[in-house]
Amino acid sequence: MTTTVLVQRTVLERFPGGHPRGSWPADEYAAAQRDQGIAARVVMDLSSDQFLVVTDTPTQ
Repeated sequence: MTTTVLVQRTVLERFPGGHPRGSWPADEYAAAQRDQGIAARVVMDLSSDQFLVVTDTPTQ
């Protein structure tokens, strides 16, 4: 038997891909969220040229 878990990804914040500091602002924001207990990570959205700070939330 296979169990499927659906995950909804929530975008917490967006940062421009062309920022002079690169992904650092997004990384710093994600680290601050993790310090508060939120499992945040940074992904790159190539189509919009943005760094996204996301969290995955299991859905039922």
